[in-house]
Amino acid sequence: MLDSIDNHILQRLAQNSRISYTDLAKEVGLSGVAVKERIDRLVNQGIIEQFSIVISAEKLGKKISAYLELEVEPAHLDHIVEVLKDNDRVAVLYEMTGPCILHIHILVEDLEEMGRFMHESIYSLDGLVRVENQILLKRHKNQDGLNI
Repeated sequence: MLDSIDNHILQRLAQNSRISYTDLAKEVGLSGVAVKERIDRLVNQGIIEQFSIVISAEKLGKKISAYLELEVEPAHLDHIVEVLKDNDRVAVLYEMTGPCILHIHILVEDLEEMGRFMHESIYSLDGLVRVENQILLKRHKNQDGLNI
């Protein structure tokens, strides 16, 4: 089980994965070596899956963030997943319960590119039953990971 120090370490890493062992050690009252050992243990236990960065898609020219829900025929699901996983515009691809089996988050430059993506990469898929899409207007909260 995790103790309060592990929880603090996880919270701080979720806020800033570049925080130094020394700075974390000061916050939790341990040595830098002890903090490193705890982080290594959390990684080895699979609690920490990866360290990553968050890139501003908008600052890289991807001004449209859209969410698609695709209902597909079960026989075509695996093929559609493989096709969409290889598409650079697809940022997130989840298989969900309920009538909409696939949930997709795409990032594109503008509405024209979104239209091309929909026609070339979505509407052309065999086994597609239904498509719903929504464009993100404003992000009020964005949190990756888990609140501890």
